[in-house]
Amino acid sequence: MYYQNIYKYDDMKRSEHMAVRQNVGWYLWTHQLIEVTGNDAAAFLDLLFTKPIGTLKIGKERYTTMLDEQAEIIDDVVVFRLAENTFWISTLFAPYMLNWMNMHKGDFQVAYQDITEKYHMYAVQGPLAKDMLNKLVKNNIDEQKFFSIADNEINNIPVKINRAGFTGEKWGYEIYVPAEQADAMEEILRTAGAEFNAKEVTEFQIMAWTLPTEAGFYYMRDLRHTNPLEVGLEKGIDWEKDFIGKEALLKIKETGPQREMLGFTIDEADIFIKGRHYGGPGEAVYVNDEEIGRVYKIVYSYVLEKNIGYILAKKGVLNIGDHIDIHGHEAVIVEKPFI
Repeated sequence: MYYQNIYKYDDMKRSEHMAVRQNVGWYLWTHQLIEVTGNDAAAFLDLLFTKPIGTLKIGKERYTTMLDEQAEIIDDVVVFRLAENTFWISTLFAPYMLNWMNMHKGDFQVAYQDITEKYHMYAVQGPLAKDMLNKLVKNNIDEQKFFSIADNEINNIPVKINRAGFTGEKWGYEIYVPAEQADAMEEILRTAGAEFNAKEVTEFQIMAWTLPTEAGFYYMRDLRHTNPLEVGLEKGIDWEKDFIGKEALLKIKETGPQREMLGFTIDEADIFIKGRHYGGPGEAVYVNDEEIGRVYKIVYSYVLEKNIGYILAKKGVLNIGDHIDIHGHEAVIVEKPFI
């Protein structure tokens, strides 16, 4: 049976993806936001997350994981420190996180609430993103460092500008705008973008799958039932502090993880391989008739002009440069990120 690649021949997907890589792409990309306040806010968040939160300076942020008692990742988030005792958490699972916080609040002097409805967030990503935003903001952003958030203003609208993004672009920014001003901000971006050949990204598959995967990023669905050591997220874990799941994760560290997340490419365009991101367990991967892993994601790279993806495999079975068969198609194990 013949399958046509759902990405390769789609001109709209290609144009939106390449706008980000070559000029600017902008889009509404609002995650759910939880605000955490109180004298014990930093200590409380240090318990919930693997990386240190109390050491964050005001105006800085950190990507980190939240584990259950068995050390499985139950969320990956970005934590912003807005003031000494005020933090934002960007998540896709605010109701679940609030329940988790309720379970572990104990005697901490802390309060938390879902403030998602108060803000919309627009991503502005690509080589010309800084130039485009500097045409709009009251305060020039030339000196704003990566993974920092600062108050600013656009056309008299108060905003927070975050230098970060889910695309892997060096010049990536996120604009947090009051929800009631979102329509006005969208029109501002659309008008200003014309000078920079900017394009509004409308395809979820581009925002969440093709751009991030090229950059070696994960979507939370890629991380379910894994631990940080299996998927390369151990860097920056603070082993000196207590955090939920630490004891189990230490045992995994001592014995070594049993699985690893690997990158692969397939030159052949028109293939049908089931990734776990579509639902289900993902395509089985065999070596010498033994199942050694599953395809967790497969998308198309418009930069490389080939299929790319992740395999969660038994540790040590596959090596960079190996050629393997996946559902009848030749794949090559490669380093991440892909570009």
